[in-house]
Amino acid sequence: MTENNRDEQLDDTQSFSAKLKKYIKNLFDFSHYDTKTILYIILFAVLIVVSLGLLIYVYFINQTFLYRIVVEWFVNPIYLLGFIGVFLFIVIMAIQGLIVPLPSEIVLLATGMIWGLVVGGIMGVIGSIAAGILCYYISKRGGRPLVEKFIGEKAINLADDFIHKYGTGAILIARFLPFIAFDPISYASGLVDMDIKKYAIGTLIGSIPRAFFYSWLGFSLGIRPPINFSDLPIDVINAQSEFFNNILLIILVVLAIMFLAYYLLAKRYEKKRSVNKTE
Repeated sequence: MTENNRDEQLDDTQSFSAKLKKYIKNLFDFSHYDTKTILYIILFAVLIVVSLGLLIYVYFINQTFLYRIVVEWFVNPIYLLGFIGVFLFIVIMAIQGLIVPLPSEIVLLATGMIWGLVVGGIMGVIGSIAAGILCYYISKRGGRPLVEKFIGEKAINLADDFIHKYGTGAILIARFLPFIAFDPISYASGLVDMDIKKYAIGTLIGSIPRAFFYSWLGFSLGIRPPINFSDLPIDVINAQSEFFNNILLIILVVLAIMFLAYYLLAKRYEKKRSVNKTE
C-alpha cells in the first residue's frame, strides 16, 4: 500500500471535526510556498473577500447597485466615447473576471444596450477573448496553489485528466452554454496548464453563440443609452435592477451546483484511481 493510499484511508476514518481542524491548519500553512506564490494567494483571498462583501451589499442592502454600476460606469461612458469606447470596453471586459459580482455575462448584456444585436455580439466575442486570456494567464501564474490550498490537490486531478483528454472540445462545450459561468472556466484552464492555442480556439468558437445570446438579451430590454436615472420612474429602475440581479443569481446558483457536483465527482474519481493503482 502506497503512502497516498494510507493517507486516504486515514482521512476516511477521521471525524468531521478532525478533518475541519486539519483543513484550517493547512489553510494557514504557507511554509512550503515561496514569497511570490504567497503574494498571489493573499491577492486572490482579498479579491474573494471583497467580492463576497459586494454580493451581500447588492442583494441585501442596495438592490439597484449592480444595475447603476453597469449603466454609469460602463454603458454610458462607452456610448459617449464613441469609437474610443471600444477600447474602454475591452479593458473593462478583461478586468471584470477579477470581481465576482460583475461576471462577464452582465457585461455582455450591456453590449446589446450600447451597440445593438449584431455589433454588440461582435464586441462581446472580442471582449470574451480578452477576458478569457487574461484570466487564463493569471490562473496559470499563481492560481493553482490557491485552489490546492482551498479544495485540495485531488480535486484538480479530474480537471487535469478531463481537459487534457478532450482539449478544445471541453472548452467549446463549456463556452457554448449561456448560463455556465465564463470566468471559472478560464481560471480552470489555466490551473491545468492547457495549451494556449487550443484554449484560444475553443474560447473563440464557443463565445460566438454566447455573446450574441446576451447581446440579444440586452438589446431586448429596450433601453438605449445615454441613460439618465433622474428621468426614469423608480419602478422601471427597480424592474431593470431586478433583471440584472436575477441573471447574476442564476449564474451563481449554476456555478454552486457545478462546484458541488464537481467536488463529489472528483472525490469519487480519485478513489477510483487509487483502486486501479493498487490492482
